[in-house]
Order: sequence, then C-alpha cells, then structure tokens
Amino acid sequence: MRTATVTRRTSETDVTVTVALDGTGVSDCRTGVGFFDHMLDQLARHSCIDITVRASGDRHIDDHHTVEDCGIALGQALAQALGDKRGIRRYGDCVLAMDDAQVACALDLSGRPYLICALAFPKAKIGAFDTELVREFLQALSTHGGITLHVDQRHGINSHHIAEAAFKALARALRAAVEPDPRKADAIPSTKGAL
Repeated sequence: MRTATVTRRTSETDVTVTVALDGTGVSDCRTGVGFFDHMLDQLARHSCIDITVRASGDRHIDDHHTVEDCGIALGQALAQALGDKRGIRRYGDCVLAMDDAQVACALDLSGRPYLICALAFPKAKIGAFDTELVREFLQALSTHGGITLHVDQRHGINSHHIAEAAFKALARALRAAVEPDPRKADAIPSTKGAL
C-alpha cells in the first residue's frame, strides 16, 4: 500500500496530511486558505493521488506558515509513501496550457531536493492569497519530498491562471513520476542501486 500520513505540530501550525499514491485524485483539503485549498484540489485531481489535508495555523498573522507547513508535510508524506522508490518511473514532466498561461514542470524523485521556480505573477494577490506563497509551497515540497523540481512559466498575464497552470503541471508530472514502471517493477530506478 503506497500510502502515508504525516502530522506536523509546531507553535505556529497543526497540519495532518494523508496521501494515497494509487488513488483516483480524491481531494479533501481544509487549510482555511481558500485559494490554496483550490490549488491542492487541482494537485490531487490531476495527479490521481488522493490527498487529505487538515491544517490550522496562525492565520491572524498571515497564511505563510500554514502554506509552507502544508508543503513540508505533503513532501514528507509523498517520500514515505514512495518508500525505496522501487519500480517507479522516477521522472515526470508536463507542459500545461490554461487560457493565457503556459507552465512547464519537470521533476525527478531523486532524493536530492532542488527547486527552480520561474513564475512571474503580475499581481501580488489572488483574492486574499499572496502569490509569493506559491514558491514557498514548492520549496517546502521539494525540500521535504527530496524532489528536484523545475517550474517554468512560458506565458501568462492572469495570476490565477499562472498559479493554477503551475499546480496542474506539477500534478501531471508527479503522476507520471510515481507511476509503476511495468518494465522495471522490481528495480530501483538508478544506476546507483538506491535513491
């Protein structure tokens, strides 16, 4: 069973994330940050990973800690669910268009975190959501999931579309990377023999 649950409790947040890699994309995400919940729903739906998130945090300050800590817990849950990564494809990529926005995502479940995030949001806010938190989430996910992650905006004039295209491209790339490889079902996908 490729599933995991991670709970992260700090003086700033209380976050629990559950993932099922072989799901159908069911999402039940309640963070108190409306636009972020919408993005997590897109991530689940288009990755076909079932994702449940419960989060509460110091949102009277701002949404930063809640979004970042959700990224930390989700990255840890993905890493736990993948185990030794035996039999997965490991790599995934997607170029996704959403109206005016086009975002490319390429990732490697290498165990070596690295983020390239080239997103240029025309506005600082999407509703009440700070657009800079997209990068904070991706950084936390990459670092704690051990993911080499490149997210590159090619086009876009609407901040909502850019963010949503980024999350959907991430989802599609992640779906490809975690899928079992029928030709290498018992192999670690590395010449090193470990990831």
